[in-house]
Amino acid sequence: VQLQASGGGLVQAGGSLRLSCTNSKRTASNNGMAWFRQAPTKEREFVAGINWRGGGTGYADSVKGRFTISRDNAKSTLWLQMNNVKPEDTALYYCAAARSSVYSTRQMDYAYWGQGTLVTVSS
Repeated sequence: VQLQASGGGLVQAGGSLRLSCTNSKRTASNNGMAWFRQAPTKEREFVAGINWRGGGTGYADSVKGRFTISRDNAKSTLWLQMNNVKPEDTALYYCAAARSSVYSTRQMDYAYWGQGTLVTVSS
């Protein structure tokens, strides 16, 4: 598994952005997946997660109703649709693959991490 995140950039508050994460090695994977983020001077935090089969998802309270996580296992791709973004969403966003087929909110449960993509929301 080798993850690569993309899609970050500068967006105005209230706007939308779509992040992507691809598994460049395209190996068979039945991992739960998630997005985490780290804002300046803050610790990395869970944003959203999705189980291998895509039927189960979960979100941090701060993004619930605004962000949507999805995946296409055939394309080895994970997305995060970010709507109605706020300045406090500014952070480096990481995708991660869990050690099991279900997602977790704990960083220690993830074996593989992408390099991060920067999202900046202007007010």
